[in-house]
Order: sequence, then structure tokens, then C-alpha cells
Amino acid sequence: MQWLTIILGLSSSLAVAVIKSGKMGLGIAAGTILAWLNYRWLDQGLGALVVAATGQEGSEKPRVPWSVYAKFAGRYGLIGLAAYVTVRFFAVPILGVVVGLLALGAAAMVEGVYEVLSGPEQE
Repeated sequence: MQWLTIILGLSSSLAVAVIKSGKMGLGIAAGTILAWLNYRWLDQGLGALVVAATGQEGSEKPRVPWSVYAKFAGRYGLIGLAAYVTVRFFAVPILGVVVGLLALGAAAMVEGVYEVLSGPEQE
């Protein structure tokens, strides 16, 4: 899904840059990269949480490393800060950044349709 997010988001940003405007295409590209980074951090955070939980199985009070919490909270702060800087200092339309952030959802839908269509046939 990571590569699908990048492919869908950057190809749509290129199409918008050619058809509509370069600034809007840049906004979509920036939003796509932020969506991809958000997904990566979420995946890494959940992976670390699973490792911590399975390593402490049977423990009364399992301990979660602070880096897991930092990744979960930091991804929202990063998205907000990067979106602000992109819109404020590069004069990119906020709509472009928001559309780029939606690339992850588009990738999830495409992957879901693919999984349904390629699944085993039932008789």
C-alpha cells in the first residue's frame, strides 16, 4: 500500500500540474509525501507496540517505550507543521495539500478492490 500511495499521489500531482497549475500539483505532491510518511510512522509504531507486548507476555504491567508514543503523536504534529510551512512559505493551495493527504485513502480503496477481485472463487 505504501508504493500504491506514492504512485497514485505523485501521478495525480503530475497530471494536475500539467492540466491545472504547478502550485496545485506541488501541493498534492507534498500532501502525498506527508500521507506516506504518516503511514510509515503508524506502521513502525504498531510494529514496536506488538514487539513490546509479545516480549512482555504474562507481565502484570507491560512497559511501552516512549519512542512509540512519540511516533504516534509526532506524526500529527509533523503533518500540521509541514502543511503550515508548505502553504505559508511556498504559497501552495491548502486544497492541494489536503487532496494529497487523501492519496492514502485512495490507495487503500484500490488495494481493497484488488483484493476482492483477486480473491479465491467460492462455488
